Amino acid sequence: MWWGGRGQSFNIAPQKEEPEMGLSGPQSVQGSGMPEPRSPQLGSCLASGCLPGEQILAWAPGVRKGLEPELPGTLICTNLRVTFQPCGWQRRQETPLSSDYDFALVNIGQLEAVSSLSRVQLHRPGSLLKFIPEEILIHGRDFRLLRVGFKAGGLEPQAFQVTMAIVQARAQSSQTQQYSGITLSKAGQSSGSRKSPIPLLETPEDWETERKKQGANGWRVSLVNERFDVATSLPRYFWVPNRTLDSEVRRAFGHFHQGRGPRLSWHHPGGSDLLRCGGFYTASDPNKEDIRSVESMLQAGHSDVVLVDTMDELPSLADVQLAHLRLRALCLPDSSVSEDKWLSALEGTRWLDYVRSCLRKASDISVLVTSRVRSVVLQERGDRDFNGLLSSLVQLLSAPEARTLLGFQSLVQREWVAAGHPFLTRLGVTGVSEKAPVFLLFLDCVWQLLQQFPAEFEFSEFFLLALHDSVRVPDTLTFLRDNPWERGKQSGQFNSYTQVYTPGYSHPPAGNSINSQLSVWDWDLRYSNEQILQFHNPGYDPEHCQDSWLPRQQPSFMVRGPPSSVWLFSRGALTALNQLCPWRDSPCLLTVSSRWLPRPAISSESLADQEWGLPSHWGACPLPAGLLLPGYLGPQIRLWRRCYLRGRPEVQRGLSAPTITGLQDELSRLQELIKKWTPRTSPGDCSQKGDPNPILSQSH
Repeated sequence: MWWGGRGQSFNIAPQKEEPEMGLSGPQSVQGSGMPEPRSPQLGSCLASGCLPGEQILAWAPGVRKGLEPELPGTLICTNLRVTFQPCGWQRRQETPLSSDYDFALVNIGQLEAVSSLSRVQLHRPGSLLKFIPEEILIHGRDFRLLRVGFKAGGLEPQAFQVTMAIVQARAQSSQTQQYSGITLSKAGQSSGSRKSPIPLLETPEDWETERKKQGANGWRVSLVNERFDVATSLPRYFWVPNRTLDSEVRRAFGHFHQGRGPRLSWHHPGGSDLLRCGGFYTASDPNKEDIRSVESMLQAGHSDVVLVDTMDELPSLADVQLAHLRLRALCLPDSSVSEDKWLSALEGTRWLDYVRSCLRKASDISVLVTSRVRSVVLQERGDRDFNGLLSSLVQLLSAPEARTLLGFQSLVQREWVAAGHPFLTRLGVTGVSEKAPVFLLFLDCVWQLLQQFPAEFEFSEFFLLALHDSVRVPDTLTFLRDNPWERGKQSGQFNSYTQVYTPGYSHPPAGNSINSQLSVWDWDLRYSNEQILQFHNPGYDPEHCQDSWLPRQQPSFMVRGPPSSVWLFSRGALTALNQLCPWRDSPCLLTVSSRWLPRPAISSESLADQEWGLPSHWGACPLPAGLLLPGYLGPQIRLWRRCYLRGRPEVQRGLSAPTITGLQDELSRLQELIKKWTPRTSPGDCSQKGDPNPILSQSH
């Protein structure tokens, strides 16, 4: 199985036996000061694997362990990554970073050195290693594991040097230093611009095209934040109601946390609008005109408005981070948890509980959006984490076009990248107290949907794995910055602008070492054509593609609610409100947070089970075709084994193959095993049955 991380795009061909490798003097490889090996084959292998600007810091011959068969090769530490190069290995030049054995320095979560008497974890550059390691274990933050044992016979100092080099390089791998001058892909060496396979939403034309595609006729592209003087965490362009002036947008956004006022996320074909915004900045003192502008933007031309308390019933950022750490510790090959207690320990991590909570809330919101023509507003204090997660899941549940390969990539680009999700901070590269892999939690939710509705998604599990691993590979700006302003500043796109900075945000790192024309969606720069073909789900039904399930205009499909109705959706139930904004006629509300109303008791039923959660006199409404309502009870939520148990090859063997050819090979192996395990029968029995294996005959 080739997929262990970023994809294994190298060939291991039979080679002549390598001669003994030793030290030959003060020569160096790639100008790194590293002793040159006697073997010319090894020297050329080291040199050919380096990218322009990449320097080899240390290396040592070793054997990859933990997988069968064990594989001899060389462990190399550079200023970019740690990589294991098997003997006879040939790296494909068109995909220089795609290898199961490449670990970007920022992706190394834990490093262990092991000898027959000691086992230590090396975390800091000041960590001292007082013994020669017999093997080291490199644990990736993406759940991969590289275990390398070192040969004896005079090469022990090299094992010590490469281990300490990894410790030092990992500690010094800040985003401003690590990749300076390194060309991370073949596109970085080419002249001319490279067009992204999907719109990156960096121009008004991109936003206008997307608006027309959604049929959002009541909305327009606002240029009020073109210079990032409203909010640096917002995109330069976004959608606001047609009748709202940019001057009103500027004033209204000032009354929301971090200036993140209400904007359109998605327009439902039936007429509803899904919006997202930050929490009310209740310390402000809006005048009547500002209040009217805020209410007008929240209503978005609808008489029926539902405010959704996003964080209600969802975990905090600290909860997500703790659950992910526990999950990773549990999935390590050398976990101390016994097999009979493993499932209870998995439950104790709470990770699957959080996946379940997200799916349930997204399911309820999708019912709100599709049951009535209304404005549904997702409100989170920062508007940069769970708003994006829920908005994305709602669109996946409600819009078949979002389940296509291009549609899903556009969705992530719009709701996560352009919307300012702080990838750099949440994935733990900076800001220790603010780590939380919310985006990885979202990918797990998508995987759950893929398992429950396999014919509804054009992309496969392997595409989700590639996206999961790409968040920690530093070859594009897509996941290396916290907001669009930092990406633009890094690429020099806004050098002519005078920026107004939002308090609480740091200046972006200096330097411009990464090609700004590249995005994570340029898969052909890192994956082979064979691997990209596996991004497609062979079980996808094209009949579920966009525009095949519901016309753009169908007034009879969804009905309107009572005039001027305002609701708060909290804890699985709707509560009627007297007003939209917390300031109007309620001076006491100026001192409370955005969660300004008492909440009803938690309902044990989903919104769909409660007859859509609406008053009985409104009547029930049938589920529209194309709407997915996932299950989230008990065994319906499963562990993503191919992702989280990649360090356990014995578990991976039980998973199905990724291609038809692989499935045929796996079936052949199973048939051979059945033949070996089937009890021998007498010739008479065989002649009566006509086949020595009737089970296989029936299956054929």
